[in-house]
Amino acid sequence: MVELTLPKNSQLRKGRKFPAPAGAKRTRTFKVYRYDPDRDENPRWDTFQVDLDACGPMVLDALIAIKAQSDSSLTFRRSCREGVCGSCAMNISGRNTLACTKGMADLPGGTITVSPLPHMPVLKDLVPDLSGFYAQYAAIEPWLHTDSPQPEKEWLQSPPERAKMDGLYECILCACCSTSCPSYWWNQERFLGPAVLLQAYRWISDSRDEATGDRLDQLEDPFRLYRCHTIMNCAQVCPKGLNPAKAIAEIKTALVERQI
Repeated sequence: MVELTLPKNSQLRKGRKFPAPAGAKRTRTFKVYRYDPDRDENPRWDTFQVDLDACGPMVLDALIAIKAQSDSSLTFRRSCREGVCGSCAMNISGRNTLACTKGMADLPGGTITVSPLPHMPVLKDLVPDLSGFYAQYAAIEPWLHTDSPQPEKEWLQSPPERAKMDGLYECILCACCSTSCPSYWWNQERFLGPAVLLQAYRWISDSRDEATGDRLDQLEDPFRLYRCHTIMNCAQVCPKGLNPAKAIAEIKTALVERQI
């Protein structure tokens, strides 16, 4: 069951019900988290009946239909609709995923529950505040660090060296993994979380980067790195099929090996 970060002194309540458009023959019920900071009201669950014959097959298609046909005030992030940008990350029927790639047919019959990513402050409706998450990403300095003279054309890398970044560079920073991690829920001000640590290892493993020692120094901390207890929620929910827990283990191994 998803646990939401509610506004102070508030209680989640039942909300409005929106029937399906007239003439709808095939419908699906959506229970959607609603919260508007500009209104002095508790968060609520609104219920919508969606006409499946009038929208596409993905959960994002249903949310777009709800916004267009039932309640234009519904707020959520979306962009590429191809599972590339990570904008539409949210919790769908208890699991963090991308709304644009989650098919309604893949979800068990009955009501589909849609809420923002758990344990994050909510700006409005399905939009979480990810400013802290992005600040952590910036803190690992995700760009190439070199001391060698700039090459005339490009930094060279062999195919085996390039292969070391497979399973790392594909991360789209959707935050599905970090917001599914209990250690991140409880320590997100100090623990970098699965997504950022996977990104950190992407630069550690890059043969062109010459700041491996400094990067490892920055991570060797009881909270930044070692709050990971290998629960594996991160790998289970990643919409790109990546394994942040493995990347975190590789960082720990690198820290040990440099002491030997």
